[in-house]
Parts: sequence; structure tokens; C-alpha cells
Amino acid sequence: MSCEGKAYSLGAGTVINAIATWKGAAFGIDLKTFAHVELSHNTDHIKGSIDGMPDGDTALIEKCVSYVLDHFGLKMGGIVRTSSEVPLARGLKSSSAAANAAVLATLDAIGEEMEPLEAVRLGVRAAKDAGVTITGAFDDACASFFGGFVVTDNHRTELIKREEREADVLIFAPDKKSFSSGTNVERSKLIAPWVDIAYGLTLEGEYERAMTLNGFLYCSALGFDTEPLMRALEAGVRGVTLSGTGPSYVALVDKTSSNILMDAWIECGISGNVISTKINNSGASKFQMVK
Repeated sequence: MSCEGKAYSLGAGTVINAIATWKGAAFGIDLKTFAHVELSHNTDHIKGSIDGMPDGDTALIEKCVSYVLDHFGLKMGGIVRTSSEVPLARGLKSSSAAANAAVLATLDAIGEEMEPLEAVRLGVRAAKDAGVTITGAFDDACASFFGGFVVTDNHRTELIKREEREADVLIFAPDKKSFSSGTNVERSKLIAPWVDIAYGLTLEGEYERAMTLNGFLYCSALGFDTEPLMRALEAGVRGVTLSGTGPSYVALVDKTSSNILMDAWIECGISGNVISTKINNSGASKFQMVK
């Protein structure tokens, strides 16, 4: 017997990077990663592939499928394929999106359900085991899965709060890739007292102020240029930050500030792409056609 399942999950932007304190916040964006899983009892081997990346590391998505099957005591194998609108290794939570999509597609294939936070935690465990995350990225995974704004305790894998808001999002994605595994954790820990201040703002719903403070702190700690942040403030943006461990920057914008900031980022002297999207409050889903 063979079966197949399809699902997608979201990319996300940072509010608070959890590396310094293990407490984070993020928001889902309307860029999706799709997963297609085909399973059979004729094999116990799982093979992954990433569209457009023939040499890409597929350990994460393969582990996600394997862990779901193990959870339900199923001896099956097959293939898992992902494709994505989320730029890879740009700080936009592409790993969390791939993990969530692979977990949901596997559940779709086998006709099973998991409690949402349990499914998220399974993907986080796979990400840790695959070595693609420092903190477990539970904040990123929750934003990717649930959409909207989320605030988390990554050490306890606890979702503290979730809130839906409407806003346009502008992303500046420099050409240079940045992998979480190469992040200077020790320097990040030095800014922990000030990151705690920013985290406190998220608990009060002050996401724009929190993410801007986060941006200046982590750009300084990790050696990224603050010019894109300053350009955003000059454009009248209240919420802008370095997303994840970089190199992308994300800003919450309105129609006026979006046009001004798009031009400013294009002219700032850093090679990259500007992406216009919005907050996604709906989250991940099964039963969707893979692109």
C-alpha cells in the first residue's frame, strides 16, 4: 500500500532573536514552503529532495518524516520533496517552514492528526538533531505553523502568547547567505540584558519597538550593517529588524512607507532583493497542492 500527502507552512520574520536569552518572538509572513510526501510499506528508507537545490541538505525533512512515522509506530519509507517561496539561509525561517510542512504532509499521507504544539515540537526536535538551529527555533517554528505574532520560551518550548495583526511586510534579502550554525553565540549572549528589555516589550504588544531594538542589538553583536535599519527609520517605519541571524532585514510598513523604503533599500549599496509581502495570520495547512 502507498499513500501521499501535501502541506505547506510559512516563512517568518523576527521580533526577538532567542539566541541571547532563549526567549523569542516572531511573526508569520505570506511566503510558503510546500512539502509532498509519498510513502510505501515496500521500503523503510526515506529520501528527500529540495526543488532547485540538487545538492541541498535534506536531513531535516527526512528526519521530520521519520519522526512522525516513529510516533505512530509505522514501518514505512518513501520520498519527501519540498519547494519554497522563502529564500533559503536568509534569516526568514526556511528551515522551520520546511520542517512544519514535512510533518504536516506526512500526517496527511498517513491520515493521522497531532496536537498542533506537539507537531511543532517534533519539527523542532528534528531541526536540533539535523544541526540547523542553535536554540531549537521554537519561536520561528510557532510563527511558521500558527501565523500571526508569537512570543515563546524556547527553553521550555512554551508558547506564551499569540496575536493576530494586519500589516504589510517589506524584506531586504542580501545576496549573501548566513547559516545559523555559524553564528557567534558568545557575542550574542553579551547583549542579553538589553534583549530582555526588548522581550518585555513584546509581552506588552509593543512589537514594533521590540523588533527595532532587537535589530540594532543583534546587528552590533553579529557584525551586520545598521544602514538598512536607519533607512527604514528615515522612511517613517516604526518596526524594523535583522531577521534571525541575518542577513535579511524585515520591516512592518504601510503603503506610504513601503514605497519610500523600497527605494531606499535598493539604493543603500548592498546587493540583494527587496520582497513585498504581508503578515499571514492563517498559518500552515494540509491538503494543498504543491506548486
